[in-house]
Amino acid sequence: IVNTASKCGNTPQYEGLEKLYQDYKDQGFTVLGFPSNQFKNQEPGTNAEIQEFCRANYGVTFPVFAKIDVNGNTAHPLYKFLTSEHGDIKANPIDWNFAKFLVGPEGNVLQRYAANITPDLVASDIDNAFAGKV
Repeated sequence: IVNTASKCGNTPQYEGLEKLYQDYKDQGFTVLGFPSNQFKNQEPGTNAEIQEFCRANYGVTFPVFAKIDVNGNTAHPLYKFLTSEHGDIKANPIDWNFAKFLVGPEGNVLQRYAANITPDLVASDIDNAFAGKV
């Protein structure tokens, strides 16, 4: 699960996210993108414009949902859950676009990644999750 934005320095991570999706989708893995405009107005477009941007510029085929808030009183319930404490993962608000969460099949948060952690660095944790090591 990742909060995304089209006008961010991290936007090229869409390419790596799509690669993760393609590499692991046959094993039941998916990437879920949630656009958010809460960080310096870096996702100002409409939901339709966001979808078109992702497809046209990065070939995104994984689900990209409607724009949501990820922090504060108006945060989507999913993000209220994700940013709460999960074992060793401390409760913290999202600090920037492209913060990532690895979530297991039962809905348990396995890992949280800062926005600057590129998708390729998440692959080994996905492998470990499939192997039951996370």
